[in-house]
Amino acid sequence: MDIQSLYQQAIKFAAVKHVEKNQLVPGTNLPYVVHLSNVAMEILVAAHYSSTFNLAYAIQLALLHDTLEDTSTTFEEVSAAFGVEVAQGVLALTKNDALSKAEQMLDSLKRIKELPTEVWAVKLADRITNLQVPPSYWDDAKKSGYRQEAMIILHELNGGNAYLEKRLNEKIMDYKQYITA
Repeated sequence: MDIQSLYQQAIKFAAVKHVEKNQLVPGTNLPYVVHLSNVAMEILVAAHYSSTFNLAYAIQLALLHDTLEDTSTTFEEVSAAFGVEVAQGVLALTKNDALSKAEQMLDSLKRIKELPTEVWAVKLADRITNLQVPPSYWDDAKKSGYRQEAMIILHELNGGNAYLEKRLNEKIMDYKQYITA
């Protein structure tokens, strides 16, 4: 299947799932699909700068990366619609709610690192996209913690995608402007 068809199939699936929860981009009135398409855009550009990159795999992951974590979607549904490999990638990008908040990200990063670097790239792209203007209700401690998490992601996924690593590093530096203390 061509990239455009894969993109359409995945974004429609994800949009339906996120709309069921009336999910918005945090701190905005924008539908969550805007976040997903921004992550996919980062992946599309990164693919252009990456010599060996499975864009078909990565674009599906980008658009589906939050379906297991944020909606009622099951692993089986993703697997049936997009294949086991995509479902496993989405699962690795999903935080395990059975763990403490402090353990969730490191556990996810560990699982991501066991999979192809396209999964790494989606995690990098996700955090790049999330390092926009923070929601107005976030205090400096929340913003600082989020920035620190981004630095951990960058460190742990070093070697996954040079283009996205450079982008994330720039976003981390720029994000300091939102922290007043």
